[in-house]
Amino acid sequence: MTSHQGAAQVTRTGPRLTGPIPAHLTLAGGAHPASREVPGIHGAEGVHEAEGVHGAEGVPGTRRILIVDDEPNIRSFIGRALSAAGYLTGFAGSGADGLRHALDEHYDLVILDLVMPDMDGCSVLDQLLRARPDQTVMVLSCVADVATKVDCLERGARDYLTKPFSLAELLVRIRVRLREDAHLRGESREGAGEIIRAGNLTLDVARLVADIGHGPVPLTRLEFLLLRELAEHFGQSVSKGRLLASVWGYDFDPGSNVVDVCVRRLRSKLGFSLIKTVRGEGYQLADG
Repeated sequence: MTSHQGAAQVTRTGPRLTGPIPAHLTLAGGAHPASREVPGIHGAEGVHEAEGVHGAEGVPGTRRILIVDDEPNIRSFIGRALSAAGYLTGFAGSGADGLRHALDEHYDLVILDLVMPDMDGCSVLDQLLRARPDQTVMVLSCVADVATKVDCLERGARDYLTKPFSLAELLVRIRVRLREDAHLRGESREGAGEIIRAGNLTLDVARLVADIGHGPVPLTRLEFLLLRELAEHFGQSVSKGRLLASVWGYDFDPGSNVVDVCVRRLRSKLGFSLIKTVRGEGYQLADG
């Protein structure tokens, strides 16, 4: 299919993808009757908990979530809530155990604390995503400063929630992230063979590679989504706010420069002239 935006032209071949990528994350405080603040979890003593997976074993299609936190009460509290919601839950009480479980088994989502005595969460995040770039990780930490949030998002975390937290908000964010991942997996299947061309850029949807005439270059999922958003608006500037919402799922700017970092990485891979900075507006894919 060919779409026209002024003089710009984007050409698709192969199956047409449908649906937004990804869904925007919009949370309304207090919108769920189960919402409660968790300043520190108490009263969970006596709850049976062991390392490994618990919950609705044998339920077809049940999502698996690993909780990595050195506080047993928090693990129990979140684990019971997730089990009640129908998820399979795995537990790890240290960074090293969490990394081992995440690499040895399959989990749809990893909930990761940052402050742990043996191995800090950022090291776990780096090693996990280096081995499994597509692993979805949500950071859940008492560290609330913007710099740490931005750093974790730049490292590849898909979400960041601070303690104390609302249980209702945690569950909503989990559902949103898992829904986004299911959508992306569906796109990968539906988009097998789809090629997007915009100017000198060619994007292979199934392989997550880009080519500007010098051979295919592999991209991370975030790099691919950002570049595709620019390609879908070829000939137009796209604001950083829109890119943040479309690629990272945030409809607000938390003082983040993750968009700029991702653009710099794309420029280093594909050439500085590929993406133009439009002062006061955002970024635009070069015409050629």
